[in-house]
Amino acid sequence: MDTGAHPAEPAVGLPVIAIFGPTAIGKTGVATQLAGLMRDRGDDPVAINCDSIQVYRGLEVISGAATPEDRDKLEHRLLSFVPVTEEFSAGKFGEAARAEIDTALDQGRQPILVGGTGLYLRAALADLEMKPVVDPRLREEVESELERRGPEALYEELPAELTGQVHPNDRKRIARLTELVRSGIDPHPDHEGGGELWTSSLRHPTLLVGLVEEDEDLVPKIRARVEKMAGDGAAEEADRAVAEGASRTVRAAIGFDEFSSGDLDRIVILHRRFGRRQMTWMRRMEGVELIDRTGMGDREVAAKILELAEQVPCRVA
Repeated sequence: MDTGAHPAEPAVGLPVIAIFGPTAIGKTGVATQLAGLMRDRGDDPVAINCDSIQVYRGLEVISGAATPEDRDKLEHRLLSFVPVTEEFSAGKFGEAARAEIDTALDQGRQPILVGGTGLYLRAALADLEMKPVVDPRLREEVESELERRGPEALYEELPAELTGQVHPNDRKRIARLTELVRSGIDPHPDHEGGGELWTSSLRHPTLLVGLVEEDEDLVPKIRARVEKMAGDGAAEEADRAVAEGASRTVRAAIGFDEFSSGDLDRIVILHRRFGRRQMTWMRRMEGVELIDRTGMGDREVAAKILELAEQVPCRVA
């Protein structure tokens, strides 16, 4: 009789898992716990970042990127690899992320996508056409106008069918829409406005998980996160990035200017506003499994995600 120890065999093949949610809701902690549960099954997990600011090298504090300790517990890909001087895009990210996902699957590994940028998540999971880069001269013109007149003025000049897709204070998105409109390029409408419902055309079997939480619990977590960022040198990070010639994308990071001025209350407000928009997006998107983690620990949330993942029809492990 064979009494030797053998590695655990996966009971069922798992889909790609994508964990999405606002700042401080605990995505990294949940992903780490989920990875532990996967290893108990015999899986080999790897995390793939889907946050537009965490891709930048030198913004680890401001972006809330996984710490070295986190990365010791779970390998993370696509973190801190872009210079702060570069204007990175969802199109470039999508190519890199899709390659990471495909490589992981080819190697028999289990991808866990983690992030808070909806467009980056979409670019990683679906083969959608991304809009082209506009003329650099037009980009400079719009950027100068944005600085001179403010985002609200450019927002008011956008076509009515586009204003519902962007907040009046979202400088980066307003600039991008303005560039496309002035270039004669039609921006993608969101799916409620007739755009492609990207969740219906995913490249691999995927479980999309949206983490939500009540304000009573989440806002104190955001405040604690912001205060820790400040103590860990967020202002110094921003100052260094400016000195190096930070790109527009980098300067659009929540808190980039406010950390330097010490306005932590403003940063908390901005993160909470953005979080509300993220959770609204998740609630209206078909195919997203919402988990209200109010009162739930990371391991409990991870166990729920694994339970959902085991119910998704997918490839054989």
